Amino acid sequence: MAAARQEPGSGPDGGVRFFCTAGRGLEPFLMQEVRARLAATQVEYISGKVFFTTSSDLNMLKKLKSAERLFLLIKKQSPFTVSSPRKGKILNEIQKLINDDPGSWLDTISIWKNLLELDTKKETLSQRASNPLKRKMGENEIIAKKLKVEEMQKIETTHKECQLEKQIEENALEQRDSVTGQETLQEEECQNDVGKAVDAHNQDDLTFRVSCRCSGTIGKAFTAQEIGRVIGIALMKQFGWKTDLRTPNLEIFVHLNDIYFVVGIPVFRIPLASRTYIKTAGLRSTIAWAMASLAEIKPGAFVLDPMCGLGTILLEAAKEWPSAYYMGADVSDSQLLGACDNLKAAGLKDKIELLKVSVIELPLPSDSVDIIISDIPFGKKFKLGKDIKSILQEMERVLHVGGTIVLLLNEDHHRLLKDCREGNSPLNSKGSHTHEPEIKKCLNPEENTGTSEMVPSSHETSNNACLNKMSPFGSLVPVEYYKVSLGKTEAFICKYKKSHSSGL
Repeated sequence: MAAARQEPGSGPDGGVRFFCTAGRGLEPFLMQEVRARLAATQVEYISGKVFFTTSSDLNMLKKLKSAERLFLLIKKQSPFTVSSPRKGKILNEIQKLINDDPGSWLDTISIWKNLLELDTKKETLSQRASNPLKRKMGENEIIAKKLKVEEMQKIETTHKECQLEKQIEENALEQRDSVTGQETLQEEECQNDVGKAVDAHNQDDLTFRVSCRCSGTIGKAFTAQEIGRVIGIALMKQFGWKTDLRTPNLEIFVHLNDIYFVVGIPVFRIPLASRTYIKTAGLRSTIAWAMASLAEIKPGAFVLDPMCGLGTILLEAAKEWPSAYYMGADVSDSQLLGACDNLKAAGLKDKIELLKVSVIELPLPSDSVDIIISDIPFGKKFKLGKDIKSILQEMERVLHVGGTIVLLLNEDHHRLLKDCREGNSPLNSKGSHTHEPEIKKCLNPEENTGTSEMVPSSHETSNNACLNKMSPFGSLVPVEYYKVSLGKTEAFICKYKKSHSSGL
């Protein structure tokens, strides 16, 4: 990397420095999202991670859809060189990252606490804003009860009236005290969510654990436990912190490989990719959101997923772009039942229509759909050649001219559809070769724009010409595609446009 030391915590423009982990291949989507959603600057990436600076609060950061987890950045620098069997030297260098620069650690801890405390204050103010109304309603009920009792007891003696009035007043006071006590309890519960962060003002009370991941050459020389132990001991000696492997105030995330050394603090305990509104998970939510974002959904658009499965793509799309009309279809009863449960859990049952129908026999007029987004089924049971052709022909029929199709294809499907004769190397996003030596990743932000993009090679012109020839069937013309990781397998997010009427 050009800079051996990255300023921790805060960016040069006064914002806060973060990084997100992302599935391989989703870095371009995440870079675009942080710029658009968070007005982020100094955006850069390395494989599986995107770094950026923003002044956005936690409420906005929680809305990131293409990220796995969010971290506050403590350190990012070049990797350690494992060139000798002397492990002690490398471990000593790791300790120096703490001992020689304790200020960067403490600064980032302070930013972390301030973020959580500010978020808690906002939640508390929101609760207080709603509680006075509840209290007023409670007091009105008390007054109404008091008047009713007084009217019913008019015929009784003055002594009894006085007793009743006294009892009613006491009850009113008790109920008011109860409302106030409940309000206080709610505030205390809200404060407890970040109570551990507040306690961190006293460094002696801070508890922590180190989560370490090692890969590449350094992963062969050291175990994650060895690296984590060295960092943990250094933190205890330097700051007096105490370890707690179960419920720590603070978690330190460390990742070492042959490309970089990164240290950060997880901002949220639950990963951003774990959607609270999805009851039963199907396709990875980050992949589904990326596909929907590539489709460029506009208000009023008719969006179809003809093989919707559990409905993850439609859920992600409808949550982010609610002004479109969504329809999902599938031939499986169990998949549709699961999709229906997901729609109910997400509160989107009225936004998405589900049909039981075959993808090759869609009950829709020709040229009636604006956007099609779908995950083409993988597996040996799926007949690659015949079925994929029938599926695409039906999609092409219902899609209007100028409409968009975004598909998730496995490598076999992608290879079949990619009718490009020039070169044997696989194509990357935007049609650039993955193995060209001229292609380089910009690991540091550019001086003026803070961007990090693929640098075009001298073959770009010929590759784009090749892309234009890659018409899978009829009028569907490829626009762009991205190779992404699905865990153990890899796939391609491919975007097509319908150039003219199919005549089917």
